[in-house]
Amino acid sequence: MDTRPSRALRPVVMAVALLCCLGLVSACSDSPREGSRGRADSTERAAQAAAPRAVEAVDDLQNGYLKVIRDVLPSVVQIQARNDLGSGVVYDGQGHIVTNAHVVGDERTFRVTTANSEDEFTASLVSSYPQQDLAVVKLDDVPKGLRAARFGDSSKIEVGQIVLAMGSPLGLSSSVTQGIVSATGRTVTEGSGDGGTGATIANMVQTSAAINPGNSGGALVNLDGRVIGIPTLAATDPGVADSTAPGIGFAIPASTVRSIADQIIKEGRVTDSGRAALGITGRTVVNDDYEAAGVAVVEVSPGGAADRAGLEPGDIITRLGDTDITTITSLAEALASARPGERTSVTYTRNGGEKTVGVTLGEQ
Repeated sequence: MDTRPSRALRPVVMAVALLCCLGLVSACSDSPREGSRGRADSTERAAQAAAPRAVEAVDDLQNGYLKVIRDVLPSVVQIQARNDLGSGVVYDGQGHIVTNAHVVGDERTFRVTTANSEDEFTASLVSSYPQQDLAVVKLDDVPKGLRAARFGDSSKIEVGQIVLAMGSPLGLSSSVTQGIVSATGRTVTEGSGDGGTGATIANMVQTSAAINPGNSGGALVNLDGRVIGIPTLAATDPGVADSTAPGIGFAIPASTVRSIADQIIKEGRVTDSGRAALGITGRTVVNDDYEAAGVAVVEVSPGGAADRAGLEPGDIITRLGDTDITTITSLAEALASARPGERTSVTYTRNGGEKTVGVTLGEQ
């Protein structure tokens, strides 16, 4: 709201008060209508002056949107697998495209449509990394004029920033939705049904921009025209079966995307996940009230973090560091926020007795 009209009124009121103090009381009291009319005229003039500025601000914002869309949308593609449809972002001039692992699934070849052409191109899988729900495919023939997107610094993302989500929701290619960054640093576990990878992903960007099936793998873009994330999933509404919660979507941050994509392009696979691991296979256990109560160790990886700490099959993990562990998902989320080589503690029960040991986390 523009506050200029109220600022414009203060000099008028002070001038009247000063004249009254000088003895011109009759002038102050005899012409109330003229004073009111003056104040009204001043307010109207201020409003008239503010109106063009408001229109100019709206035009500037709209022009900013249009520029971002013109710059980035040509770098967002539609990816058609045998049984799935999603989006991708052109990563470089060699035809590499980054997308979600759940978009490519188990397929190795794909049909790709770019934003500025109705022609279909074929692409082949380079590698998929389901643990982070990211994958890279490569166009078999690079079309002329293919434009790589510019990726931003996701560490500088702030809550409240305006963002645009670009992709192919429900097969509607080159669609754009608008929202803000609602939160940062979210750790989210996606479902393993309906083609989901079941991955637990840390540091995700939460956004109010609409993310629908088909948006996955597309671009979350700031008003500088930089990709700051890859839209991946929307929150589900627990009160409505098979329904997403409107205005709550999540994107993998650009820093993670670049790290994984660079390794896949250079090495053909992920060689440094940056993700901490305990080195166990586990399952959720329940207490006498059928409430989740911890993670039972089913198998210990030889030489892994848990093995070195002395954990054994049958132990029930109840805490990692300061975090209570009740399910295999809560354990995965606690590990997602840690780093390989980090020193922490594991609390577990064995034969009814509780123990706590130090552990140096390994790498997934």
